Amino acid sequence: MTGLIVANGRVVDPAALLDTLCDLRFRDGRIAEIGTALRPDGGERVIDARGCVVAPGFIDMHVHLREPGFLAKETIATGTEAAVRGGFTAVACMPNTLPALDDPKVLRDLEVSAARDGRCRVYPIAAITRERKGTELCDYAALVQAGAVAFSDDGDTVRDGRLMRQAAELTRTLRAPMIAHSEPEDGIVARDLEIAAETKKAWHVAHVSTRVALDLIRAARIAGTTVTCEATPHHLTFTQEIAAELGPAARVNPPLRTADDVAALREAVYDGTIDAFASDHAPHTESEKRDGLAPGFSGLEVAVGAYAAALPELPLPRFIELLSTNPARILDLPGGTLAVGAPADVTIFADREWTVDATTFASKGKCTPFAGRLLPRRVVATIVGGELRYGALEFAT
Repeated sequence: MTGLIVANGRVVDPAALLDTLCDLRFRDGRIAEIGTALRPDGGERVIDARGCVVAPGFIDMHVHLREPGFLAKETIATGTEAAVRGGFTAVACMPNTLPALDDPKVLRDLEVSAARDGRCRVYPIAAITRERKGTELCDYAALVQAGAVAFSDDGDTVRDGRLMRQAAELTRTLRAPMIAHSEPEDGIVARDLEIAAETKKAWHVAHVSTRVALDLIRAARIAGTTVTCEATPHHLTFTQEIAAELGPAARVNPPLRTADDVAALREAVYDGTIDAFASDHAPHTESEKRDGLAPGFSGLEVAVGAYAAALPELPLPRFIELLSTNPARILDLPGGTLAVGAPADVTIFADREWTVDATTFASKGKCTPFAGRLLPRRVVATIVGGELRYGALEFAT
């Protein structure tokens, strides 16, 4: 594999406490060297990242790739192309597919498809229950062996508290956390955090959206429970009043909340309660969104700019921590750092304004409540395993 150098960028890696102008050299899919004025050797190409931030590759730990089963909405090919355009070198995909990701064979087939069609790394999140019906538990050890990085029935809440407790007990020693889909949010978060405390199972609360849920998470941490949580760009931006104006384009689960909840989420990002950003990329066909039948919308291609718009005072190291360092830690994934020897997964972005035009999305889902919005930050290049998968940067001569 031909080597690559990213030169002249502001390299920010919270895991290594690095924030400086320097160069990176990639060889054989790994970061080989960090230094200044690195010279190309043996046919290496050089990307000039002057005026840009160079970060460990962003990881979206909550996406819906819709494959297998719902190819009219999205495919691995279109979803991962949307991911790299949005700056994501890896995504974790939810199991609400057909068939559900509840069997090792389905996960292995997904791995084959991702290796063939994927533009970024794809990590499967397996189902908690068979067919996500909330009645029969899965073989969790076999699912982890087949590549599962977490467990969730996302899209549906496991209603049976006793079954959820049993699942937590069976997975307690597995590295893959539980990812809770909590509706109604406050009550299910309270229930699940009680289960997490009793079983000592690592828990992650997906798309947290209320002040009450945030307070429950804070209290659980004080009591010693291992719990993390994520926030989406739309819950950090829009209120239920705006949802009424936008109609089906803003229909999502959990729904958009009050202005007080939005303020609480933003505060929680600044004070460290929120551990990760996650888009909840959920594409649907045009007819499904037009008819108001489907909750969710595309998010991968707007996420980075939307987070910057919602949180303009957020320091860059914290911004990158939420998009890369922490998702890698929570899901125990390779990446999340630019240390020598780490995977050569890199996101390059800059504070450049752009207007969202959903008709140009790589995703099959062309619906987003951010359509027409001016966003202040833009991804300019995405490198996966040392290969430029998306980029508007020119190679230096």
